[in-house]
Amino acid sequence: MAAAQKSVSKGPVAQALSSRGAKPAVFALGLLPLGWMVWLGVSGGLGAEPVAEAVRQSGLWALRLLLVALAVTPLRILTGQAGLARFRRMIGLFAFFYALLHVSVYVGVDQFFDWAAVWKDIVKRPYITVGMGAFVILTALAATSTNGMVRRLGGRRWKALHKAVFVAGAAGCVHYVMLVKGWQYPPFVYAAIFLGLVALRYAKSPAAGRLSPSYRT
Repeated sequence: MAAAQKSVSKGPVAQALSSRGAKPAVFALGLLPLGWMVWLGVSGGLGAEPVAEAVRQSGLWALRLLLVALAVTPLRILTGQAGLARFRRMIGLFAFFYALLHVSVYVGVDQFFDWAAVWKDIVKRPYITVGMGAFVILTALAATSTNGMVRRLGGRRWKALHKAVFVAGAAGCVHYVMLVKGWQYPPFVYAAIFLGLVALRYAKSPAAGRLSPSYRT
């Protein structure tokens, strides 16, 4: 097993993951959804309700990237590609970026910075309450994502804090499920993916037990 992982770590995929151009490439990929949304905005592709569609698109990308960030560690362990860990923080920060865009469009463009109306929505609309809770958690995680904050908090406390990413993921999925009207399957697909990632995190079966020792959020 160890020999197989060692050979994997020297393969072309591992070399690509550890190359200088890998992080810039991932960064560029992270900006593609923003570019796509801008293009839709200027070309009239956001439909009859462009603000609502911009809010929806940015929220979806925040959730997608959060799930990708959560998938990095199990993929690293299952594939033996240790280099995947290099991108987890960047992907997580992109998830926060799109969550920030999501909230900013809602507060600034949809509500015109009417803080009383925003607060009323947070209090009276459960799906917004849950969504804002997820955003607050992501903000805290983004603010403490630097190496300096790891040193200040200490490794153990930092890891404990960043396990809240699972709470943010759960809240994001619940927010999406509550948001849609009628029976629509996409929110449940995202929720199922999230639950699968949680199952990998807390797997206790012999077949999955090897994931547990080195798994980190």
